[in-house]
Amino acid sequence: MALLASAYSVDLSMANNGRNWLSKKPIPPHERLIFALDTSDMDEAKKLVEVLGDQVHFYKLGLELFMAGGYFELLDWLTERGKQSFVDLKFFDVPQTVASAVRQLKGRNAKFVTVHGNDEILRAACKEKNGIKILAVTVLTSLDEADIESLGFKVSVEDLVLSRAQRALEIGCDGVISSGMEADRLRDQLGEGFLIVVPGIRPVSNTDDQKRTVDVEEAFLKGADYIVVGRPIRLDPDPASAAHNIQERIRALFAA
Repeated sequence: MALLASAYSVDLSMANNGRNWLSKKPIPPHERLIFALDTSDMDEAKKLVEVLGDQVHFYKLGLELFMAGGYFELLDWLTERGKQSFVDLKFFDVPQTVASAVRQLKGRNAKFVTVHGNDEILRAACKEKNGIKILAVTVLTSLDEADIESLGFKVSVEDLVLSRAQRALEIGCDGVISSGMEADRLRDQLGEGFLIVVPGIRPVSNTDDQKRTVDVEEAFLKGADYIVVGRPIRLDPDPASAAHNIQERIRALFAA
């Protein structure tokens, strides 16, 4: 598997015109994989965490799990087991409501929270950080150029991502959620001093609803600090082995 990762690294460095944006931030390699705990059943969520064991140290908790009930209790449960949590609820409401929602996370040991919306919404969230890092959503990875056009935007996905990221960082957000397809331009234009979390990772050919996808090595070489992987691990007959394989690819990249 390490040899496979090395082969990917060489090819992708060349594909990026000789440049790569491999993260230099002091993040342990095993924490760079975030598993998307996308299930509507709290017991199933906990069982997945137990099955994955030491192969996963960081979990993303989204809207589906929030609606299952017991969300805060799960945050505490993960903390007790030495795991890190990413609250991915994409807060999008009037600024005061978003500020209050972020405030509710104080003391819950969540590392990241996602916020969607205009400048005032992002600004309100940033005022209530309390140690949690605010990640601004740029453009969902399930959207492509045709979707953006149908929503009334007269710019490319890449330009829209860059515009939203630039404003978010100026406001005080700690980073962004972005497809790996735009990550290298974000690094080139905005530098390395902010976090890029890349969802839509597909270690193999993609056949689901994610449209702007990259694989593990490409995401990191384009500038990701973290990747989010869900279905390729969760739907594998052996989720722990699938997670282990991705961790090995990450280790090989950052050991080079």
